[in-house]
Amino acid sequence: MTQFQDQARAAERAMREVFPATPLLRNAHLSERFEADIWLKREDLSPVRSYKLRGAFNAMRKVLAADPGRRLFVCASAGNHAQGVAFMCRHFGVKGVIFMPVTTPQQKIQKTGMFGGDAVEIKLKGDYFDDTLASAQAYCAKEGGHFLSPFDDADVIEGQASVAVEILDEMGQVPDHILLPVGGGGLSAGVRSFFGTDPAYTFVEPLGGASLQAALSVGRPVMLDKVNTFVDGAAVACIGTQTFARLKDVSLHDVVTAPEDRICTTILEMLNVEGIVLEPAGALAVDALVDVADRIKGKTVVCITSGGNFDFERLPEVKERAQRYSGVKKYFILRMPQRPGALKEFLNILGPDDDIARFEYLKKSARNFGSVLIGIETTRPENFTSLLFKLNKAGFTYRDITNDETLAEFLI
Repeated sequence: MTQFQDQARAAERAMREVFPATPLLRNAHLSERFEADIWLKREDLSPVRSYKLRGAFNAMRKVLAADPGRRLFVCASAGNHAQGVAFMCRHFGVKGVIFMPVTTPQQKIQKTGMFGGDAVEIKLKGDYFDDTLASAQAYCAKEGGHFLSPFDDADVIEGQASVAVEILDEMGQVPDHILLPVGGGGLSAGVRSFFGTDPAYTFVEPLGGASLQAALSVGRPVMLDKVNTFVDGAAVACIGTQTFARLKDVSLHDVVTAPEDRICTTILEMLNVEGIVLEPAGALAVDALVDVADRIKGKTVVCITSGGNFDFERLPEVKERAQRYSGVKKYFILRMPQRPGALKEFLNILGPDDDIARFEYLKKSARNFGSVLIGIETTRPENFTSLLFKLNKAGFTYRDITNDETLAEFLI
């Protein structure tokens, strides 16, 4: 074994004193759908519902071994890293100061406080994460604490590699193919460093935060101009320097980007069919199965479901986005003639499976037409073909704004 493999195994053994291994479970539904032997490494079933406590544990374990008098640890996070650090501060009996953006949902703040108890102090600083990070690092330098990076740290990478140790031990063999979610790169760098190039890999990033793809394209980590934060657990503007050093020889062919709306369909599928609760980042690996369907037939495949910290207040948004991606819900701006019977004429055009989900009508007496914002749900995408044909035949003027990001942001 390599030195890294030895260290990852040592980290995994030490973890067993704190929390059990997460299960590796074969999924019959996905296996049948994709004609492969598909297993889920259920990091969503860890004590903090993500793999992040692994890296936090290993980094803190090593710091305290080298400096037993160390009492202060600092991090910046709005989610899973914060909860992992809080859990481990309580375990090791040290103080943790966790910086979170002011805009962090109360549910995440409360969970972080619950895991850390009296061992942690939460400071809300900055509207955006970059401001939060700067505040955390300034505080850490001033107070002489140890800053715990969420991914760009050798000990964190080593800790995340314990996922690979458990996969090998639970499966008894190296799988043919592993699908890994990528944010800052800690998990993917750890797993790939442990297994080497033996299995095939698919590295999955959210479409609106493809920092690994950008780095591979130019040969170094680069800052993305814009990041879509919907997949908050993996929406990272720049992959880590240390993580990229372990991933720089990855082929772009093995990196896929998952559209945020498509991820929503996967979240709903896993919830409704399997009863598995996944956050957007936790669903990345499963979502990307459709991208590699031809490559995995007949193979043994492991998807790492990296987290299940899903706020159910987001469920209506997830359902909305999933319906739009699936083509069963659309939004239109409709030009409605201001005459008696016009609305009835429009309603008669709707098919038996078409349902009005949104209707806002602004009547202006000085005009012959009024604008209507209308949302329509149906059972099959093909129903819209018939609907639009009838609208055109009846002479209605309309504009499909379903995929217009600017209008959707303000109107939908």
